[in-house]
Amino acid sequence: MTKKLSLIALVLLTVQLTGCFPAVVGGAAVGGSMAADRRTSGIYVEDENIELKTMKRMSQYMDKASHINVTSYNRIVLLTGEVPNAGQQAQAETLTREISNVRSIHNALTIGFASSISDRTNDAYITTKVKARFVSENMFPANVVKVVTEAGVVYLMGIVSEKEANDAVEIARSTEGVSKVVKVFEYTN
Repeated sequence: MTKKLSLIALVLLTVQLTGCFPAVVGGAAVGGSMAADRRTSGIYVEDENIELKTMKRMSQYMDKASHINVTSYNRIVLLTGEVPNAGQQAQAETLTREISNVRSIHNALTIGFASSISDRTNDAYITTKVKARFVSENMFPANVVKVVTEAGVVYLMGIVSEKEANDAVEIARSTEGVSKVVKVFEYTN
């Protein structure tokens, strides 16, 4: 019971910190994350714009029963979440393709009912654990790998060397609660 209460407290704290930290730190957070990011500042901003524009289109044209997350890294878009049918899955990709400057799309949407708040909280917790292990293992700069978790599946994005990719996959794969790891990396020479 104590372990469960600790887990709930950690998740609640994580959710609270994620919402407050950018508000408190503001521009310094962006500047700090940019220093460790391998994308140019222009691409970083473009990724943010791609995510916002895509989410706006999704809210306008997708079935309200859909739960879609959009993550852009170096103009490669990862779609995760759930949609009610194959038509909506294809529609989400089509809407994303219409956004300017999108280089490619990794459509990982599944067909089924939208995940529950409990499922999403568990995914956020898994993401937090993977990121924390990146920092504690100190095998590569932790900020060069973006972690997205959906239904226990961890998606890893970033511009990395093969060694960094292998290390990140091994850390993620061996993290409790991770059912599968999917690489959406770009490789450096």
